[in-house]
Amino acid sequence: MLLAIEPTQIHDSLYAFLSILLEGAFFIFIGTVISGFIDAYLPPTLLDRLLPKNKALAVVVGGLLGAVFPVCECAIVPVIRRLVAKGLPLSVAITYMLAAPIINPVTMVSTFAAFSERGDAGVLVASSRALLAYGITVLVGLVMVRVALAAVLRPQIQAAISRAGAARDHDHDHDHDHGGATAGGKLVHALQVAQRDFTDVAMYFTVGVALTAFLNNVIPRDWIAPLAGNDVTAIPTLMVAAFILSLCSTSDAFVAASLDEFSYAAKLAFLIFGPMVDLKLIFLYSSIFKPRFVLILACVLFILTGVVCHQWGVFDHAAAR
Repeated sequence: MLLAIEPTQIHDSLYAFLSILLEGAFFIFIGTVISGFIDAYLPPTLLDRLLPKNKALAVVVGGLLGAVFPVCECAIVPVIRRLVAKGLPLSVAITYMLAAPIINPVTMVSTFAAFSERGDAGVLVASSRALLAYGITVLVGLVMVRVALAAVLRPQIQAAISRAGAARDHDHDHDHDHGGATAGGKLVHALQVAQRDFTDVAMYFTVGVALTAFLNNVIPRDWIAPLAGNDVTAIPTLMVAAFILSLCSTSDAFVAASLDEFSYAAKLAFLIFGPMVDLKLIFLYSSIFKPRFVLILACVLFILTGVVCHQWGVFDHAAAR
């Protein structure tokens, strides 16, 4: 059956596109500026020096680093690559890599703002997103404590770790020199990184918003209802959508909040899984990790997120009665 598109549907799609785009652009801008300054001014050995010596406790702390050093998923992978090469424990690096895009102030504020505009669920969704994501990432990090580097990292990254370890005592105080030692050089580097990140993130966000606005206003509701009405199908549906759309964590909440047919549990799955695993991240992860590990990590996160969000939905329904 062919899909007939009415003029009013095109108008509504364009209106929704502009509304979501303008709402999310501010948070993209803030997030990329922060990531640019972190890239320019944060010494790569600082996190290593601040972490506890106990491996399990270091993973627990690593999951919270996103609140102190907020980086979106579009910038986290290059940072993690440098930190791992400098000797940051792999389990902590992966925990931070997965948690940072979600456990950061910009993402939490944008999530609160997006859902508060549609009711009183802003605090509930923002806090649930952060807590559930933290639990999932720490669990993955604790498992990674027992995984050998050779089974996970690409050979060139392992070689970089070996070289860095041999030279660690020699150049411990010479971690970064972004754009020169002067404050002006670092500032220029920070702004350049922010500009590149904003351009890249804005492109993915614009495409995602356009698809969301189209699907919300053109696709008949009776097509979506069979998937949206049941969390067993709604949760994996939105996780797959998050993977394909590849939205930025600082603005994806505005897209999720507009998916009125889906439950909060499904929206949480969208908001948690997307910043951890999406189409662009698969390629970025492959620059550090072996393809087999990337596939296993994606599948594990898909299952964990789905199960956790489904149980959250069951609890939420029970509490509402």
